This record gives sequence, structure tokens and C-alpha cells, in this order.
Amino acid sequence: MDELLGMLKVDLGIKATTAYDERLEQYIEAAKKSIAEEGITLDLEDIQDCQIVVMYAAWTWRKRDSGEGMPRMLRYALNNRVFREKIRNG
Repeated sequence: MDELLGMLKVDLGIKATTAYDERLEQYIEAAKKSIAEEGITLDLEDIQDCQIVVMYAAWTWRKRDSGEGMPRMLRYALNNRVFREKIRNG
């Protein structure tokens, strides 16, 4: 969790404080659950999977204010990850 939290804080530009850590950890957990609902079995030893979790958590954090839809880059990353898993598992 510490690695994901660090990556997320850098992405959001709030790395100088621990004030949001507990809330950000909740966003990370929610992101992992939402990604699993997409049919993805995460491997958090894989940096690409870690990046997808961070991208998803960062998007949900930012959309609180903006209400923006899912960024195309994130949708593509999720789709590619689903396809990669399906190919691997036959």
C-alpha cells in the first residue's frame, strides 16, 4: 500500500503532507475493487497494474471537483489489461 500511496500522492501533487493519507488509501482500495469489477485480476507486483490502480484512484479523486468522465487513457489501459488477461488465460 505504501508504494501505491506514494505514487498516487506524486500524481496528485500532494506529496509534502500526510493529512490525506487515510482518505487516499480508501481511494486506492476503491480503485482496486472497481478494477476487479471490470474482470481484472490485479498483480500488484506488476508495475503496469500498480499504475492502473494509481490512475484510477487519481481520476476518482479529481472527479470529485470536476465531475469529468473517465479519461480515454485510463479506459484504454483497462481495456488492454482485460485483453491481456484473457489472452493469458486462454
